[in-house]
Parts: sequence; structure tokens; C-alpha cells
Amino acid sequence: MENIISEIDGELMHTRRDLSIEERMAEAVEAASATLAMTVENERQWYLDNLQDCLQVLLDLKVLQDGGQLVLAWPEGEKLRVSREVSFDGLRLQIRSKTNWFEISGTLQVDDRLVLDMRRLLALLEGDGSRFLPIGEGQFVALTRDLCKRLEDLAGYAERHGEELLLHPLAAVAIEDFTTKLPNLDADQGWQARLSKMRSALQFTATPPSTLKAELRDYQVEGYQWLTRLAHLELGGCLADDMGLGKTLQALAVILDRAPGGPTLVVAPTSVCMNWVAEANRFAPTLNMIILGGGNREQMVKDLGKMDALVVSYGMLYQEADLLASVEWHTIVLDEAQAIKNVTAKRSKAAMHLRGKMRLITTGTPIENHLDELWTLFNFINPGLLGPQEQFNTRFAIPIERNNNREARRRLKKLIQPFILRRTKAQVLEELPPRTDVVLQVEMSPQEAAFYEALRQQALERIDQDDGPVGQKHMKILAEITRLRQACCHPRLVTPKSRIASSKLELFGDVVSELLENRHKALVFSQFVSHLKLLREFLDAREVEYRYLDGSTPPRERKREVDAFQAGWGNLFLISLKAGGLGLNLTAADYVIHMDPWWNPAVEDQASDRAHRIGQQRPVTVYRLVTRNTIEEKIVKLHQEKRELASSLLDGSDMVGRMTAEDLIRLIREQ
Repeated sequence: MENIISEIDGELMHTRRDLSIEERMAEAVEAASATLAMTVENERQWYLDNLQDCLQVLLDLKVLQDGGQLVLAWPEGEKLRVSREVSFDGLRLQIRSKTNWFEISGTLQVDDRLVLDMRRLLALLEGDGSRFLPIGEGQFVALTRDLCKRLEDLAGYAERHGEELLLHPLAAVAIEDFTTKLPNLDADQGWQARLSKMRSALQFTATPPSTLKAELRDYQVEGYQWLTRLAHLELGGCLADDMGLGKTLQALAVILDRAPGGPTLVVAPTSVCMNWVAEANRFAPTLNMIILGGGNREQMVKDLGKMDALVVSYGMLYQEADLLASVEWHTIVLDEAQAIKNVTAKRSKAAMHLRGKMRLITTGTPIENHLDELWTLFNFINPGLLGPQEQFNTRFAIPIERNNNREARRRLKKLIQPFILRRTKAQVLEELPPRTDVVLQVEMSPQEAAFYEALRQQALERIDQDDGPVGQKHMKILAEITRLRQACCHPRLVTPKSRIASSKLELFGDVVSELLENRHKALVFSQFVSHLKLLREFLDAREVEYRYLDGSTPPRERKREVDAFQAGWGNLFLISLKAGGLGLNLTAADYVIHMDPWWNPAVEDQASDRAHRIGQQRPVTVYRLVTRNTIEEKIVKLHQEKRELASSLLDGSDMVGRMTAEDLIRLIREQ
């Protein structure tokens, strides 16, 4: 009600509310809290039935309250308190070397009266994964999202032994980005030495031995160098390349490099043992390959020395488990290591008892059925990294396999990534030809420039006069921008009866003439179907054969057009960007022409990949026609600034969706 009459202290009072001001103030409160803004409201009453949402809103409103813009009134006895957000500045972390582990301790300073020790802090985080930690009597400690995520990672990697919180030395890499953020880190020399050694290993490069009689492919050289870095640290690794990519050859290169330091043990399926000998004789003839068998096996093992490599089957590994475990091997290789995936199997138990300075496993299927298999393999190459099996199941296997927990999957990947290398055939065998990107600048004629400037001024006037809701204004700004983008392509897209010629169309004609003269084929993309219509008129007038596809093309016709182009019928293929950006193989073309830039460069890249893909044998050139001194140049600049974000696999939306009205207006206003 605008007019209110009420009795206050026995006296009848009357007041008149300024509802427009109240509405603006309520909108300001809503704008200060994204959670509140997304909550369904009824006559400015919001109902939050989720505790975490409620705490987030209280945290948002606390900022307004501290600034004197808001008063919070609470019913008697219902008050909830949320601390200010606590960030990395409040965390003090100590790391101390302890035998073969690192001991973690520390405190979180919430305020002058409250300090949480590390064990309690991590215990509170184990609840529902919220960044609001309940500390009793309706009080909550609010962590910043980044700090909460980093502490959860630490909790996911650390192990509790009584009152101690311990971290495996190899997990140091997984939390290094966390510790480097801490202004209050107290780490001993052991921790610093571990990180320094890991960093130096990243810089370690090795050239394949000169006695290796093979020309390694680029990816095989990378695999060899990765393995030698791990060997330099005396750590284990899993080479998990696809079958047929030469895992044996890469392993032989490492064995050959390390053979002068002591004997090597190669364990392989029986059917593969002779292949190892044959491959070594072919590519590493200076190695002395010995198959374990015959009568005096103990003497055979005792006599092993430098440049010797003993080859045994998995069956023999079990039979001679004690004998093989008695040797300190310089290098151990388990080929087709999925053979030890069952931790309870005798061969698996025999493998775990082997002693070696560097442990390498090769397998194209590190996980065949479930994550327990991965735990077994890592328990061989780097024991203890993934913790005890029961703990691994609780932290990783069950959350990932049963609940599809992304955070658990991310943590596990981060933990094992330094020690596993996998390449697929599609990644390394199908080497694509080069792709060249060229921006062709379009110079407007004086008539076009005047036409464009008039549209720009009209757009600004209409936007400035618009006092509608924010959402509607956003859409109107986008509509004005679309008109300007169309004007950059052809004045007729804005004013159908315009007689002003298009400089972009003229440049397109020059490019097409040159391509056809040199027997090239091109894909031509535009976001605007109406623009493609003008291009069709242009090509029809010059009797240039082309294929055509847009969103209205029926599926069968779509396939016929694609097949015809791939068969050689037509030198150009006109395609609307959204209709043809995915799912097409058009390797008959070696040129791509983008007639107008789109907000998200990833959409353009996907369209360009219709030609630059597996099966393409020729270099591909991508032309982008961009009109100078217009909004098109600004969109291309956005590509450069936002490409990483726009092309991220986690970003499925267009960049424009995250731009504010002010950002969009700036594209029009600034010249």
C-alpha cells in the first residue's frame, strides 16, 4: 500500500511510501546477491529452503549491512551468524619431513577470537562439501571458494595416522599450486628439496642412445624423454599408449639408456617374451637379452650385470618370486601390465615384492573394468601414492564410479597425471597438414561508411532513450549490434532496396576468382542466411557452381550436398555457421572463408575444422573478411582477449551471453 495508517505508542500515525524508490532499493539488494536474484520472489518476499543458499545470501547482505545500506532484523532466537569470508591470508601451514612422509599441520585465523586447527578444519570440510563450516550455536565460518577447494584437495590427498596428518612425497606436485598461494607457509628443507628436485626433472632432457637402431617418431621421442625424467627421479611410470604406437620400442630406448647402471628385468606374457628378444636384437643389439629358464636359474640371475636384460613370463614371475625379489634391479618393465590388475592374484603379489630403482609398466588398457585395477598398477610403480586400497575406494573409486563425482575425478587425475602417459592413434598418427589463418581487411566506400555511421548514431539514440527493464534492454542492444554487423556485410541486409554496393562482396569476388583460377575449393560460412542469399545471387550471375546448406536443409538433402561436394561437384560450399559448424567432413576443400566474425571463436574454429581434419592431405588456409573501423574489428579483438575462455571445453555458451549491457554498448559507442 502506498498510504499506511498505524498506531504507534498509542498515537495514530500516517505515512506515504515512495514505492518507486523502494523498488529500486530492492533491486539493488537483489543485484548484490546472485543467489537472491535467482530465487523465486513473491511481492518482494524471498523463500530460501536450502541452508547453503541462505548462508550465501546472508554473506552477500553482510557487505551491504557493513556499508550502512541495509538493516537485518531477526525474529527472537532465530539468528544465524556468518563470519566474513576467510581467505588464504588467514591460513598458516606447516610442512615437516617425517621419515618417508611429510607431516602437515596449521591453523586458520577466522577472527580475533576464533582459530581453527588443521585437523578440525579438515574434519568440518568432510561434511556436505560446503564452504560454510558449522561451528555451533547457529554460527558458520565462510571460506572463499578457492580456499575451500584447495583445502578439500589437501584433505583428499592427506592421510590420517592417529593425531598426525601425513602427505605422500609424490603428492607434493598435486598441492604445489596450493602451497605457492600461501603467504604464511612454513616448510622445511625436505619439502623445498622435494619440489626443487621435481622442478629440475621437468627441465631434464635426454637424447635417445646412439646405439638405438631406430628412427623414433616425434611422439616416441616425447615418450622416451618423459620416461627418462621419471627415471632421473627414480620414480615409476605407466606408458599407456594405444596398441600399435611402439610402446616396446620406447621402453627399449629407456632400458638401453639405463643398462650401463645395472641389470634389467622384463616381465611379459609368455606369447610376447620372444618378441621382446627379437625387438631388442633388432633395435638395441648392445643389450644382452636372456630368457629365464633351464636348470641353474639361481646362478643365471646371480651372474647378471650391466647391459643384461632378463626376460621372464608372468608365470615364471610367480614361480621364481623369491629369486627375482632378491635382486636390486636397475630397471623393471612389466609389459601388458594389466596382467597384474587383480591385487589378490599370485602374480600380482609377486610383482609387488620386486625391488627396482625405476619401475615401468606398459599397457594400452590401464583400466579394463574398474578403478581398483588402476590402484593395483600404481601400487606397483609408486607404492603408497594412492593410499591404502580401502581409503582409495572411499576417496575415489566409489564417488567416481557410483556417483560420477567430478571433483573426485579431477583430484585423482591430478594425482596420477605426472606418472601416466597415454596417446591415441588419432592424436599421433594422423598428422594434419598446417593451417594458416589470414584476416582480410575490407575498406568501406565513402557511401558505405556514411551509411554505417548513420546506423551507429541511430543505435546509440535508441539505446539512450530506452528506460525499459535490464533484460529487455540487453536484447535491444543485441538487435542494434546485429544491424551494424549486417551493414558491415552488405547494406541490403539492413535496407533491402539500398543501391549502395558492398565492398566485402567485391573482395569476396576477387578471392573466389583467384581460388578458382588456381583450382582450389572453399567452404564459405556466414551467420546470416540472408547474407548467403546475396552470395548465391552473386555466384549465379557469374555462373559459378556451388553447393548450399543452411538450417532449413532436410537431412537427406544435406547428405546429398555434402557427398556431391566431396565428389567434386562444385568449387564452393555455402554454409550457415550454425548449421554446418559440426558433424561434416568436407576435406575436399582446402580454403575456408568466414564472411562475418561470430562472438565465440570456438564456433568459427569448429566450422574451419570441417576442412582441417583427419583425411585432409593439403595445407588449409582460413580467411576472415573483417570490415575496418567497425564493430567487426572489435569482435575480432574480443577473440584475441577471450579465446582461451571461449574455446574452453567447459564453456558451451557464446561469449556474448556473459557480457553486460554496458559492455555491449561500449562496442557501439567507441570508435
